[in-house]
Amino acid sequence: MKNILLQLDTSEIHSSLNTTVTSLIEQITPELPHATFVTDLAFIMIIGAVVTLAFFKIRQPLIIGYLFAGMLIGPLSPFWSWVLPEGGPSTDVLGGVGILSNISALNLFAEIGVILLLFVIGIEFPYAKIKSIGRVAVGVGTLGLFLTLGVVFYAATALDLGFLDALFISAALSISSTAIIVKILEEMGRIKNESSILVLGILIVEDIIAVILISSLQSIALVGAVSIESVLIIALVASGLIVGTFTIGTRLIPPLIDKVAAAEHREILLLSVLGVCFGYALLANIVGLSVAIGAFLAGVLVAESKSAEVAKLLSSPIKDMFVAIFFISVGALMDVSELENYLFIAIALIAVATGMKFGGNLVGNIIFRQRRGKAIRSAFTLAAPRGEFSIVIIKVGVDIGAVSAFLFPLIGIISIITAFISPFLVKAGDKIVPMLEEKKDV
Repeated sequence: MKNILLQLDTSEIHSSLNTTVTSLIEQITPELPHATFVTDLAFIMIIGAVVTLAFFKIRQPLIIGYLFAGMLIGPLSPFWSWVLPEGGPSTDVLGGVGILSNISALNLFAEIGVILLLFVIGIEFPYAKIKSIGRVAVGVGTLGLFLTLGVVFYAATALDLGFLDALFISAALSISSTAIIVKILEEMGRIKNESSILVLGILIVEDIIAVILISSLQSIALVGAVSIESVLIIALVASGLIVGTFTIGTRLIPPLIDKVAAAEHREILLLSVLGVCFGYALLANIVGLSVAIGAFLAGVLVAESKSAEVAKLLSSPIKDMFVAIFFISVGALMDVSELENYLFIAIALIAVATGMKFGGNLVGNIIFRQRRGKAIRSAFTLAAPRGEFSIVIIKVGVDIGAVSAFLFPLIGIISIITAFISPFLVKAGDKIVPMLEEKKDV
């Protein structure tokens, strides 16, 4: 009997496994095609829950669990190249289970996750807090970003990347991930810390610069020069939206929310604050800015109302669900099988980008005379993670044919590695600051 089993061909094992799983899926969902988003979403939530529970038990940040779950069930996971027959991800079997069939729908829900995450965080920061760090955030954020961009561009050219490849990858690596950093700070219970307020201000500044960079890079790639006109328009639009929010918006929106809250009907209040959230995100998108900026500003407006805490409690569970989908889908879209091909260049660029981001933000904090502990913590927090805007910048370059296609899996690998190391850098900052303060006292 053992000899017979040993003689079974690998393809027969694959075929048998595929038939069994397909039959099981059809029995569970007889009226749903197994390639629907509903099936994808079910497996995302089930496997995501199991994996993140495991990471919680071993006391690791949940964000790492989300990314790992995505890599485990994603269409580009090496696991599926063994489970599926030859032909791999292109086969129809398991199209809606292990191989997520509706990537566009996942991206849509992921964007909703970012909007809700920034909205809920915005509720933590009323106008008074934002005003207190405005000038410092602009100065530190701009300095850290452009110092990183310049040095990474030089390093990329030294690694034999072409001019446009080096330009796009350096721009991508100069932008810290708002979604990842905010989620890490939230998990660690540090979102209200003084250094975290500064970090959030810097991230908003970086998001605005990222929008300008995307427009400028497109101009360079297609025309060969930067469109000064488009840069000025984006800067003016961003300034107009922010100023309008803190002047007209703060006088209109908070009183309206308080009137709705006076009805003492939680469902109506939830719909109202979500209307403000997505309405502002839409407004930002229409004028050419990031939806994340609009969502954050909407949160700031809600924070000015007397019902801010209730609004936050009502919207937080919805936010948690969509944020989980966001990070799992990011992990699912990363081709980790390409790791060995780009490992050296990825590590080299991560080292340069992380070092420069840390150094640039630290220098900026010193120039603006921030306290040592606050400066070091914010620099460590901003140093590593690259994410949503980094991927968007490279995707824009690939879509218009300006850069090499290999940059997309490269930025994916960099995003995963930096997301994994970010929580440890935040913890490193917490350990170093007390040590420096003890030395100062001595």
